[in-house]
Amino acid sequence: MERTVVIGDIHGCLDAFNALIEAIEPSSNDTIVTVGDYVDRGPNSKGVIDRLLELREVCQLVSLRGNHEDMMLEVLRGEVPPFSWLNHGGVQTMDSYGFVGDLNCVPRSHRDFLENLPNFFENDTHFVVHANYDPDLPLDEQPDDLLRWVKLTQEVPGPHMSGKRAIVGHTHDREGRIIELPHLICIDTYCYGGKWLTAMELETGRVWQADPYGNLLTPPAP
Repeated sequence: MERTVVIGDIHGCLDAFNALIEAIEPSSNDTIVTVGDYVDRGPNSKGVIDRLLELREVCQLVSLRGNHEDMMLEVLRGEVPPFSWLNHGGVQTMDSYGFVGDLNCVPRSHRDFLENLPNFFENDTHFVVHANYDPDLPLDEQPDDLLRWVKLTQEVPGPHMSGKRAIVGHTHDREGRIIELPHLICIDTYCYGGKWLTAMELETGRVWQADPYGNLLTPPAP
């Protein structure tokens, strides 16, 4: 059976990510979609990207770009000073790479990974973006800033013109709740803040969750 599993904002929480992958047990027939924000805030951004690169050899991996990847790339390219990024979790990211003053501590394979992240994923029933969308625009015409930066607390979009259900991250719930509307589900459940990382299988709605230390949550009885 082919599965499509979407994983929320990881933010350097490698233990939680590893626990979910171990529980999901992806095969070459499965598609794993990660919504972006692999780096910043949590303790091991480098390890998260290493793990994502490894997963490419195990399953069909689609890793989307989040706003934190945007910030990191702007600094790595020398386009902006690092101060804003460092204040939004970049310090933890650079620590995970062993930064001592030289941005070459970020290996070329990681830079290439970050540079080539797509903006969206879609199948017959769902689409996945990092943050938000314009309900009246096709996915390939969406503004980058909207896809990566605009929180649901700023604007909740209506149903998309495609009729497909949206899966998003970016807007964390401090209680660790999945936010579910008829046309939209948000799975940023605030792992770096002490709650959990969430994965959801699109075909069945099955959910896996792990806390920052890699402990799986026991699902409630049906």
